[in-house]
Order: sequence, then C-alpha cells, then structure tokens
Amino acid sequence: MECLPFQSGCEGLAKLNGPDGRNQPTTPIETAEFRRILGHWVTGVAVVAARRADGQPCGLTVNAFTSLSLGPPLVLVCIERSADSHDCIRDAGAFSVNVLAAADRALARRFATSGGSKFDGLDLGRGSSGAPILKRALAWVDCRLHAQHAGGDHSIFVGEVLDGGVSDGDPLVFHRGDYEGLHP
Repeated sequence: MECLPFQSGCEGLAKLNGPDGRNQPTTPIETAEFRRILGHWVTGVAVVAARRADGQPCGLTVNAFTSLSLGPPLVLVCIERSADSHDCIRDAGAFSVNVLAAADRALARRFATSGGSKFDGLDLGRGSSGAPILKRALAWVDCRLHAQHAGGDHSIFVGEVLDGGVSDGDPLVFHRGDYEGLHP
C-alpha cells in the first residue's frame, strides 16, 4: 500500500512521487521560488483596518483575503504576525476589509509600508464594529473577529461580516509582485 506523508502511519516516509512519477524530496520549497510561483496567481488588493484602544486607526495592505461562509457570513484574511498592525487587529476584536480600486496603486503602496501616518488625508467612515472604513473603497466589509488560527508566520483572522457596501469601478489586482489594473 502506498501512503502519503500526512497520513497516519507514514511519518517516516522521506519521498513523494513528483508529477513525472519519480520520487521527489519532501523538503519545503525555497522561499524565493515559492513567491515567484505564487506570484502568477492574480489576487485582489485590500486594506485591512482596525482601531487601537486609544481610537487611532491601524491598517495594512493585504492580498490574502477571501469569503469563507455564507451562513454565517464569514471572511478570512491572513496577516503576518510580525506586521505592525497584527496585534492591533487582534486586540480590537473587529476589522474592516476595504477592496481597492485600480486607481489606488499609491494607496496600496502606502499601506504596504511599516510605520508612518497611513490614514492622513483619507476620508474615513466608521463601521458598526468601530473599525475604520475607507470611503473611497471599491467594496468593503465590516467584521467582528470570529476566530484566529495559526498559519505558519501568519495569523488567519476569521471575521463575521456585520455590514458592507460597494462602489462602481475596476479593482486593483496584484500579479507577479506588482499592482495592476484588471484591464490593460
């Protein structure tokens, strides 16, 4: 019987069959190669935002965001544990996800950096959870933190969606390490 290394009783298995049928080592892929490969997957771009205990907003650019469930309405977002905003989002118990429009490349870059006054000059709303909402967002959801899970060097934050909205326009996407419009 052939078994896979994640199956019970296969802990000592050192090789897997590759796509060509030959045995392949089970060591993890190099980080740079992993990023290069996954860079071919086109994703949307969003800003996740929350409020610190003192009321100041925190936030960062993400592309690891997706719907999870319709009943109850859940989304998930993956945040690197070393990110400046990670603990703020966790401690706030609520967050917003603000989908960026194609014209918002500069905003995506602003929120992708650490520190600084990312929210200066932005028109903000406030969700029922207390999370900041970017009024210029193409779409947004306001979430109460439903669960948090470990995921390697990231936390997977699951949010129960309390409210949301949409605007007209084309989305900003992330592909091969850069921000692009959906239509060339």
